[in-house]
Amino acid sequence: MSDIMIIGIAGGTGSGKTTITDTLVKRFGGNVSVVHHDNYYKAHHDMPYEERCLLNYDHPDSFDTEMMLEHLDMLKSGKSIQCPVYDYSIHDRSDETVLIEPTRVIIVEGILIYADPRVCDKIDIKIFVDTDADVRILRRIQRDVQERGRSLESVINQYLTTVKPMHEQFVEPSKRRADIIIPEGGRNLVALEMVVQRVKAHIDHM
Repeated sequence: MSDIMIIGIAGGTGSGKTTITDTLVKRFGGNVSVVHHDNYYKAHHDMPYEERCLLNYDHPDSFDTEMMLEHLDMLKSGKSIQCPVYDYSIHDRSDETVLIEPTRVIIVEGILIYADPRVCDKIDIKIFVDTDADVRILRRIQRDVQERGRSLESVINQYLTTVKPMHEQFVEPSKRRADIIIPEGGRNLVALEMVVQRVKAHIDHM
């Protein structure tokens, strides 16, 4: 029996997944590693930038989930992985990889991780961060314009054409597979503290 625990943190875009992830990393440091599903977007090196911009990045098929499943198995068995790195500014996988070492707790974070039952089967504790749609779109606009160099028009267009419909088709229904639903994400200090204590109990139990 592996003593590595895998925690899933899912939820819609801008729901507060990163806040919870960052809190756990800050609290437990070297005992926690993070695998971002976004880094497993499929590579499209052969496609022009203009075409890459038009792809639906909110559908489960846009991810190389097979590679992530393989990497999770490797981490669970105590092996390190070379995780791909996705570059949002060019809508493509970069040539870089990041070394992720196996730790006592592995966090898997992403909007669609519960849409695939095979991923769910590998996760010990499935958390879903549930935040109102209007709050999420405002956070997404702020993030994509300020951090990812997108225009306001492109963010709104992407939200209406793919993000919102895919959320309703895949992300929201996947909530039913969660063990814990946290309203308001990292601002829900009571729920956050419960998760912290559960992780602490696992790490302390040598």
